[in-house]
Amino acid sequence: MHDENATPAPEESTDQSTGGSSRRTVLRTAGIAGAGLGLGAFGTGAAHADAPAEAPAGASAAAADAAPAPAPARKGKTMIGVPFEARSTVRVGIVGLGNRGGSMIDLFLALPGVRVVALCDPVKDKTAAAAKKVVAAGQPAPATYTNGDHDYEKLCERGDVDFVYVATPWDLHFDMAKSAMLNGKHVGVECPVAMRLDELWALVDLSERTRRHCIQLENCCYGKNEMRVLRMAHAGKFGDLLHGAGAYNHDLRGLMFDPKYYEGPWRRLWHTRLRGDLYPNHGFGPVANYMDVNRGDRVTHISSFGTPSLGLAEYRKAHMPPGDPSWKETYIESDRTISLVQTAKGRVIRLEHDVSTPHPYSRINSLGGTKGVFEDYPERIYIEPDHTDDEWGDFGKYAAEFDHWLWKEHANPPGGHGGMDYIMVFRLMQCVRLGLVPDFDVYDAATWTAPVPLSHASIKAKGAPQAIPDFTRGLWKKARPGMDSEKPKES
Repeated sequence: MHDENATPAPEESTDQSTGGSSRRTVLRTAGIAGAGLGLGAFGTGAAHADAPAEAPAGASAAAADAAPAPAPARKGKTMIGVPFEARSTVRVGIVGLGNRGGSMIDLFLALPGVRVVALCDPVKDKTAAAAKKVVAAGQPAPATYTNGDHDYEKLCERGDVDFVYVATPWDLHFDMAKSAMLNGKHVGVECPVAMRLDELWALVDLSERTRRHCIQLENCCYGKNEMRVLRMAHAGKFGDLLHGAGAYNHDLRGLMFDPKYYEGPWRRLWHTRLRGDLYPNHGFGPVANYMDVNRGDRVTHISSFGTPSLGLAEYRKAHMPPGDPSWKETYIESDRTISLVQTAKGRVIRLEHDVSTPHPYSRINSLGGTKGVFEDYPERIYIEPDHTDDEWGDFGKYAAEFDHWLWKEHANPPGGHGGMDYIMVFRLMQCVRLGLVPDFDVYDAATWTAPVPLSHASIKAKGAPQAIPDFTRGLWKKARPGMDSEKPKES
């Protein structure tokens, strides 16, 4: 998934107490944790109520207490429904060429009408290897930026870049997205788009003020099953929607302790700083799409609970030699985080996160309504009147009618994660080339990422509900298109 990038934080330190991580990264993320992840400002609080129309029937006093403070004043016009500017060729700059960025470049190079013009990564060998791929694809040699912490800023300043793709460690995402937009570039960011609530509001405001799109590159929204369920939900096959669930349950212990996989321990070090859901987007994004969140419904508050943090310490004891820098670390991240999210219409979404214990991979990916339910891992479905006698049905029988046109047109897409990476990049670049409205926008990016700081706050408050800001500033009430798109005509 999107966590598979391995671009290092610049200025690698040999300080054993940080496991060789960047001094800049350590100081910045430590400051984030100490500042409460920006929870004290930008539209969150416990003393202000939303408009009465938002409160679901039977809402509890605790839910009312979790209502957000008024949103900050809008600094520009909304980006809802704003199309890209059409162009015959999309010129892309890539920041971060580790495991994720180094593989995703292949997909950008495979698309017609897309040219990779600039690359940035402090690790010169990785930048050079990516540059060779560009030339091998028949494109001119790209400009390269490998000079320390802030060289990405020079890439963003270029006049021949239309879209910046960011695949770096999480705590760098905000600054890079900000730089891209301030320099007039649209930007797509791997998950999560930022780590603090105030940063999420800042990205919303920057997108509106600069008129540049800030896209959360959530590949799981483009999964074949996810897109089929989306179209079935919109066709009413599940009846009135009631509940859904999504997760990132992925055993990453071996990778997080592997010095050759991530360059520096940046991913593992987050487990020393936060207790909540570090990576909600893969599970949250698809379910939010099923329920038209920000397009007729919105998520209002989240309650989170976490188990003790035992898994990484046990793995370290069993696998890491004495004297390894990881022995300096104290893990506080819950081995499993479980969150319940309520929507304005009273629906419930369950989110889970677990990368520290042994179990098969699962995103859960379920949706239920008054006519039935779908559950993934393994895929199965039960909806009336198609199924009876409490026997699961064959989800594959709905492919012909409900598979999205993207999957019908690209039946065997290249790339990782079952092809959904390619589908995501193809569709995004298509929207940029043809001047279409993107399938999701900065408001979705902020909403899908908000559980990172808010789940941490809720766990610290023993599960007390935390308000999820309305990043649309009231415009969620208007229905509008999302990912269930029609195939566009190529000009």
